Amino acid sequence: MPKAYPREFREDVVRVARNRELGVTLAQVAADLGVHEMTLQKWLRQTDVDDGDIAAIA
Repeated sequence: MPKAYPREFREDVVRVARNRELGVTLAQVAADLGVHEMTLQKWLRQTDVDDGDIAAIA
């Protein structure tokens, strides 16, 4: 199993992804920061759940 990323790193990556310029894709952000695009999508979704923006899917 791959080593987990530090919480601070995940938070920074999510912040960068959310504040990206128009036309910059999640795939580009993920590649630039060295994470898989699906990993970034999961982090964004989990942050939304944690912030109460969306309901968790069981």
